[in-house]
Amino acid sequence: MNTINPNAVGQRSKDATRPWKWSIAMYAGGSPLRLKPTPGVSNPVLSAADVTDVPARFVADPFMVNVDGLWHMFFEVLNNEPNRGEIGRATSIDGLTWHYERIVLQEPFHLSYPCVFEWNNDFYMIPETLGAEAVRLYRATSFPDHWTKVKDLVPGKHADPSIFLRDNKWWLYTCPTPHQHDTLNLYSSRDLFSNWIEHPLSPIISGNKSVARPGGRVLQYDGRLIRFTQDCVPTYGRQVRAFEVTELTAHTYKEHEVAESPVLTPDGGAWNVSGMHHVDAHRTNGSWLACVDGLVDV
Repeated sequence: MNTINPNAVGQRSKDATRPWKWSIAMYAGGSPLRLKPTPGVSNPVLSAADVTDVPARFVADPFMVNVDGLWHMFFEVLNNEPNRGEIGRATSIDGLTWHYERIVLQEPFHLSYPCVFEWNNDFYMIPETLGAEAVRLYRATSFPDHWTKVKDLVPGKHADPSIFLRDNKWWLYTCPTPHQHDTLNLYSSRDLFSNWIEHPLSPIISGNKSVARPGGRVLQYDGRLIRFTQDCVPTYGRQVRAFEVTELTAHTYKEHEVAESPVLTPDGGAWNVSGMHHVDAHRTNGSWLACVDGLVDV
C-alpha cells in the first residue's frame, strides 16, 4: 500500500491526515476462496510494534515464499522518519508464529506491495515503485536480504503490480490510477526482462474502483486462474473480492466474479474492523495458508 504523506507519490486517501493503521494476520482454509482466521493464532501476527530497526507506523501488503522449510514474508513497513514505505522481512517455521528480521530494500522513493516469486532458481521481486515512474524488477543477489534492481519493465506510475506465469508467458496486472483505484491494465511478455506489451483490450477495467485495483498474488488453483482485487467502495481497502479469469489470450480477455466473493471482509476484530485489502494464499499439506492484512482507521 502507499504512504499517506500528501507530498508523497503514493497517497491513498484524499484525506492526507488520516491515520491509517495496518497490520498482518494469518488465515487458513480448505480453499483459497474460503479463508478464516487460523485457529490457535492470535492475530495480528505482525504489527508496527514488531519492527525493530526503523520507527514504523504500520505494516501491510504481505507476500510469502517457503524456502527449504522456512517461510519468508516480505511486506511494506511505513518508516515514520522519511515517511515512506520500505520492504521488511519476517520468518516462520510453521507459518503461524512470525519473527521480524529486518528492512531488506530501501529506495529514495516509496516502496510497497513486494510481489516476490521464484523463477529459474532465482528469486525476484516486483514491488510498487510509483516514484520510479516505472514497474521495476529486482533480483535477490543474496536471498533473502539483498536485492538489486534488474531493470524497469513498464513505464509509468502503476500501483500494485501483480505478475504471474501462464502457458509459458508472463502476464502483469497494474493499476495506473493509484489515487482513484478505478483502472486495471494488463501487459504480457514472453521474456521476463523485456518486450512487455499492453494487451489490446487494456484497460480491462475502467472507472470502477470496486473491482479494479489488484489485491494480492494472482493464483492458479485447480486449473483456475484467480485474480484478487481490492474493493475501494465506499472507502479505500474495504474488502477483497475474487475473479476467475476464463479466457486469456494475446487478443481476448474474459473473467467473472466467483461465488465466494468477497473473500475477505472486516469481521469486527480490533485489528481489522475498518478494512482488509490484501491476500497471498499458499497450498500447504492439503489445505491453504494465507497472509492477509487489516485496517483500523483510528
